[in-house]
Amino acid sequence: MKVYSSDKIRNIALMGHSGSGKTILAEAMAHATGVTNRMGRIEDGTTLSDWDDEEIKRSQSINASLIPVEWADHKLNVLDTPGYPDFIGDVISALRVSEAGMVVVDAVAGIEVGTELAWQHLEQENKPRFIFVNKMDRDNADFQRVVDALNNTFEGHFVPVLLPIGAEDNFSGVVSVIEGEAYMGPEGKPGDAPAQLEEALEEAKLELVEAAAESDDELLMKYLEGEELTPEEVFTGLKNAIREGAVTPVFSGSAAKEIGIRAAMDLIISLVPSPVDAAPYPAIIDGEEGELPGDPNGVTAALVFKTIADPYVGRITLFRVFNGTLKSDSRMYNINKRAEERMGHIFTLRGKEQLPVKEVPAGDIAAAAKLNVTVTGDTLVEKGVNIVLPPPKFPNPLYAVAIRPLTQADSAKISNALNRLVEEDPTLKWYNDTSIRQLILQGMGDVHITIAVNRLKSKFGVNVVTETPKVPYRETVSKTAKAAYRHKKQTGGAGQFAEVHMRVEPGTDEQDLVYEWEVFGGAISSTFMPSIEKGIRQVMKEGVLAGYPVVKVKVAVYDGKEHPVDSKDIAFQIAGREAFKKAFHEAGPIFLEPIYKVEVIVPEEYMGDILGDLNTRRARVLGMDTVRGKSIITAEVPYAELLRYANDLRSITQGRGIYNIEFLRYEPVPQHLSQAIIDEAKREKEEK
Repeated sequence: MKVYSSDKIRNIALMGHSGSGKTILAEAMAHATGVTNRMGRIEDGTTLSDWDDEEIKRSQSINASLIPVEWADHKLNVLDTPGYPDFIGDVISALRVSEAGMVVVDAVAGIEVGTELAWQHLEQENKPRFIFVNKMDRDNADFQRVVDALNNTFEGHFVPVLLPIGAEDNFSGVVSVIEGEAYMGPEGKPGDAPAQLEEALEEAKLELVEAAAESDDELLMKYLEGEELTPEEVFTGLKNAIREGAVTPVFSGSAAKEIGIRAAMDLIISLVPSPVDAAPYPAIIDGEEGELPGDPNGVTAALVFKTIADPYVGRITLFRVFNGTLKSDSRMYNINKRAEERMGHIFTLRGKEQLPVKEVPAGDIAAAAKLNVTVTGDTLVEKGVNIVLPPPKFPNPLYAVAIRPLTQADSAKISNALNRLVEEDPTLKWYNDTSIRQLILQGMGDVHITIAVNRLKSKFGVNVVTETPKVPYRETVSKTAKAAYRHKKQTGGAGQFAEVHMRVEPGTDEQDLVYEWEVFGGAISSTFMPSIEKGIRQVMKEGVLAGYPVVKVKVAVYDGKEHPVDSKDIAFQIAGREAFKKAFHEAGPIFLEPIYKVEVIVPEEYMGDILGDLNTRRARVLGMDTVRGKSIITAEVPYAELLRYANDLRSITQGRGIYNIEFLRYEPVPQHLSQAIIDEAKREKEEK
């Protein structure tokens, strides 16, 4: 593919609700620019974006795909992102390397859950926003209704820039509000605007010109003095207003019928900031906050925003160059891993197709294969340069399952497979929780986890069984108690003898075990002090009540007896272990459970339902707030009550609620729930 200069590049992320037409919009752009001979279909699994087996099987995007197209001597890097909330990680990654986001809205359905989520992320990242009202050829399509809903729902000024000609079966083209020219049919042939649109066109143009004039003092003076602004001046003013977030242009069209696509690409080139316009970019330079000018002739710095784990090709690393020019067959330095990487042949991806490129200037996006240590979020720089680009900020996982390898062969491969899975998708996490003896896989929801498990099998040949994870309880004591234990064993040869007296009491938050030696007068030789501690630690690891680790205890050995011949290390280990168990049972044993801080964001009408549901989950509500029609509820909730909250919240709010969680601390389990934990542990033991 031809190398384009930074000012000729446009990076834009397609965002929005699942099914709004993002993938077909990218497909239409590719077809309109001659990339493909025919439009792909989601139903047939023939689109450029949805090339993954899981995407084809489910007929929905689950990965962000790069679709570069060439139009009017410009390169448009179109990033098609998933609409389903579980795959928000790819949306965040794509937005991190884009200058703007285009939210695709269904002209019939209007604003949906995914529309709101996309808008929230654009606001958080403070990126210029565009709206594409799609499916104008459908029955009951209503462009003005969507524009009104946008203005009523979101904070901002939504201004049409492409008005539809006709609707439903009669939808035949679009009119550029700025130029007044019509683009008819799939070919976008120029023509005159229909007479019936004159009034709407005049009204939209007035609104657009006012918005453009308000962004620039000179333009505003000219406008107030009654002079007419030229199309170039309108574009300039509008571009400034878009960058400042004061205006959101609204396009109309039909991706499936390819109507309005060429006009939309013309406006993307005119209105979306180029990498040159968007510079400078924040970076940590020599350990201090600084900025990169986005200069293609400067030192090279690139950010890795996505990793694809291909079982045949190996790891494919997608990156965006923010400064300098990255050349094929060069060597770069991974500043995060402190390791050199040979870049090999650089290519750009179009779906899964690899298009070789000689170099990648600042602002462009490309990929490299088989890098050794580089993963998503890493910065690649020239050797000797100390620049770190801020990585994408991913949310904490919300949903977890316990996974178990099906066979011994699966067990041998599972760690490597999970590592590669997490490299590909940073919103997935896994760890081996020794306290509950389970392998835990965490993600953003049940669909996210299901697809991850399917990929373990299809990509890496690892079969697993999933089950609900146990809650990682802890055991401790609530009061002081004493106990003694004598271990005596006599066989034909040497015997075993040890007697230990100990005191157990609540410990500190800093240490799980505070071990003290209070034996005076030589009742037990101090050489057996480590042996007793070893026995205690064995019990703490295995648990006393229900098999959960013991934490925050103080143990003092204050007396005992030994035998000059039969006392040995193993005898005092056993005596220490059994004395600790006895004392623990007498010291008011309790369970501790993990408590999480939960922030739930829902439309105001669901606030009562959410509060009622949280009350059933033993939640302590810390605060409530309302911001722009959204209720924000902050609460502390036991982890045991959050295991399936992602599904429940989606059900209560019809998918319009979101939440995030953060671990806080451990707290005692209410007494009436403790026996159920013990009973469950006994049942599991009996089953085994």
